[in-house]
Amino acid sequence: MPNKLLEIKDLHVQASNKEIIRGLSLSLGKGEVHILMGPNGAGKSTLVNAIMGHPQYKVTGGSIVFEGEDITSATTDERARKGIFLSFQSPEEIPGITVENFLRTACSAVTGKPLRVLAFKRELEQRMEELHMDKSYASRYLNVGFSGGEKKKDEILQMLMMNPKLAILDETDSGLDVDAVRIVSQGVRKYKNKDNSLLIITHNTNILEDITPDFVHVLVEGRIVKTGGADLIEEINRSGFGEFAQLASI
Repeated sequence: MPNKLLEIKDLHVQASNKEIIRGLSLSLGKGEVHILMGPNGAGKSTLVNAIMGHPQYKVTGGSIVFEGEDITSATTDERARKGIFLSFQSPEEIPGITVENFLRTACSAVTGKPLRVLAFKRELEQRMEELHMDKSYASRYLNVGFSGGEKKKDEILQMLMMNPKLAILDETDSGLDVDAVRIVSQGVRKYKNKDNSLLIITHNTNILEDITPDFVHVLVEGRIVKTGGADLIEEINRSGFGEFAQLASI
């Protein structure tokens, strides 16, 4: 289908010689917001790292297809250049590289074209203002000395500047206060359009107050056991994941 962006078919993934993802299938269309929820240890982070091509996660079966191309064996940088972005659950600190230089290099690598410096600086300042980030952070080393909330805002800044086709947010709202969650949500809304897609992994549904999902998936023991609409979130908030556990063994 021309509207299909990502298609995962019968995926099996191992980490440390243990199978974590067990025959998972998932399809994302352009313009869609998908929410992935599940208990601790269900395999959510394993799945997104496999999509991104992290070398510590070994795909032992199935396929990952992006815009009609099988990328199951593609390297992480190849996937990034094709337009896949992953916001990390715990962003790393990188001494010696400023936020601005990191973003300039990343954006140039993704597009394969040199950047117009003044236009880049103007957009960077605009995006930082939208995220309520002090402009001085552009000249600070990436995430060094940043609070948890500042690191998460920086991840959203990267997403907005790189403008990927598929953005995967792995518990970006984790540990944020109400105001920070609202700012992150606003950044996500600014990114979203009819040509890109979002896959949001979350335990905390606060980030979803300003974002309406098209599909909600429940992941238990490495398999998606139920898919529904936004009302599925209310069911999870009300009853937890206990009722879905038995579906994983079927």
